[in-house]
Amino acid sequence: MKILVTGRDGQVAQSLAERCGARDNPHELIFAARPELDLADPASIARAIDAAQPDLVISAAAYTAVDDAEDEPDLAMAINGEAPGIIGKAAASAGAPVLHLSTDYVFDGSGERAWREDDPTGPIGVYGKTKLAGEEALSESGATYAILRTAWVYSPFGANFVKTMLRLAEGRDALNVVNDQHGNPTSALDIADALLAVADRWQAEPGHGANALYHFGGTGATNWADFARAIFAQSGKCGGPVCEVTGIPGSDYPTKAARPANSRLDSAKFGEVFGHVAPPWQESLSETVARLLG
Repeated sequence: MKILVTGRDGQVAQSLAERCGARDNPHELIFAARPELDLADPASIARAIDAAQPDLVISAAAYTAVDDAEDEPDLAMAINGEAPGIIGKAAASAGAPVLHLSTDYVFDGSGERAWREDDPTGPIGVYGKTKLAGEEALSESGATYAILRTAWVYSPFGANFVKTMLRLAEGRDALNVVNDQHGNPTSALDIADALLAVADRWQAEPGHGANALYHFGGTGATNWADFARAIFAQSGKCGGPVCEVTGIPGSDYPTKAARPANSRLDSAKFGEVFGHVAPPWQESLSETVARLLG
């Protein structure tokens, strides 16, 4: 398949390049980023998709600066809320389905059980509101699509929590980390595998499980403080930096944008429809830390 991927330097885009490139018979990936494809410029989106004439579009790029979105709501809405609909219309014209990534931030973070796809949404910040608008815009675009909501993304690439913890530990003996926010740490490499699993299925069975929402997160849940402890436990095994972690409430670490207390995602539906389940998050984490400390 010829697959157009929005973005080039993001964690998922780089993970797709690695996972697809390692295959014996890889799909053809075309990475479209600024200036040729600018999510804030609708005309550039249509031009890029029309020029590529892909078999599938993976909508992986987004405005992800959660705190900055509070100060730039119009830009965040253009990129996260409006662009997915434009992508969908252009992809439909090219006869290509769309795989779109979304987020746990579409929920209000209440409760203690993992969120299911049919649970009511209720974003508590600008970022979540714009991502929810993007889901709706894509679903109304006329494209064949699937939306994958994910959370707590990390990888050997880009900026993420794992890399931040390892960097901070190089100069500190102790860190305070929030312990009352829970979620599923998710490797971008595992997300890439999930996206490719859908691509493979659609190549064999066009439209299988399409026009639906799915959750995809690392198997198992934790909180940020315990996630940090797991990072340092693995780092220590690899001879890397270690740090003592003290858990603190989120109220002691204020941020401009509110964070959901419960970001757990129930990924059972994706496994049932596409036959693909993420590894336990500890497994994927250990591989990432080992790579980073190489």
